[in-house]
Amino acid sequence: MVSDGCSGPEDDVQGDPTVTFGAAGLDRAARLRADDAALRDLAGSESALCLALWRSKLLMSGPRVLRLSPTHPLVAGRELLFLGLSGGAAQFAADLSEWEPAEKADGSAFVDATAQHHPLIGPDWGEAAGFAELRTVLGDLDPVEAELAATAKALWAWHQTHGFCARCGAESRIAKAGWQRDCPRCGAQHFPRTDPVVIMLITRGNKVLVGRSPGWPEGMYSLLAGFMEPGETVEAAVRREVWEEAGLAVGRVRYLASQPWPYPSSLMMGCAGEALADELSIDPTEIEALLWLTREELAEVFAGSHSVVKPPRRGAIAGYLLHEWLSGRVRNDW
Repeated sequence: MVSDGCSGPEDDVQGDPTVTFGAAGLDRAARLRADDAALRDLAGSESALCLALWRSKLLMSGPRVLRLSPTHPLVAGRELLFLGLSGGAAQFAADLSEWEPAEKADGSAFVDATAQHHPLIGPDWGEAAGFAELRTVLGDLDPVEAELAATAKALWAWHQTHGFCARCGAESRIAKAGWQRDCPRCGAQHFPRTDPVVIMLITRGNKVLVGRSPGWPEGMYSLLAGFMEPGETVEAAVRREVWEEAGLAVGRVRYLASQPWPYPSSLMMGCAGEALADELSIDPTEIEALLWLTREELAEVFAGSHSVVKPPRRGAIAGYLLHEWLSGRVRNDW
């Protein structure tokens, strides 16, 4: 798959607010998740806010994620997941996936640019208010709203695909304000999943490796990436994925930065790796094309003047890692 651990030198970056979804410092307030009375009081407070989701899309107006009162008719009476505290206010999320809008989503597109407009959202929220895909505004999201949106999106995606006990098959129930599912038959407890993914800045001298998957929009290239496997270290996953997809042996590996990626529930772990050869061998089931880009060519990519590769999307960790290498903040002499 191509996508859009070890410590390194102190001047190598370990995270940045330009990487969307993880820089706002949400207080997840796990201490409150089992306190039903406290959560009811919080949901009824004037400061409480609630995100609304429809089939993995967020209620938005432009790049702003709209947060309603939990008493708003759109979400009142629905199951609320407790996301945490932000700015002293309780943050919740509700799902409306059973609603059938007049506007249909475009499930065939790489990024669904359609929006669905609920009749209970009035003009005071803006004419453009509707359920939209976060990736259409990835680089423009407010950090607080982005972290809340990623948390809500990943949590609801887990509930929608894990409604039955993996041990005995009985229907499970939401518990701990959405952070757990309990089985009433066998007593098993189930917890939200996070899927670890390594995404690799593979360099050799003055060049960096990028690739694209079949079906991607024209000109879209990114760093190689892949899911970790059970019993595997981060370093081993980096070396295995690059060997499988590009036929390249990788020597030294180090961790750089991470990004929650709620599509549906990944954690992207950005690493740097040193290729031990130049020759590439493409895995055609995963990869459509691979390119070595020199630092000068990558500068053209970011300037929008490269003849083949388009600039990376703002807000995604792949573009962030490429920019840090281009700027010299991620060094090769380690």
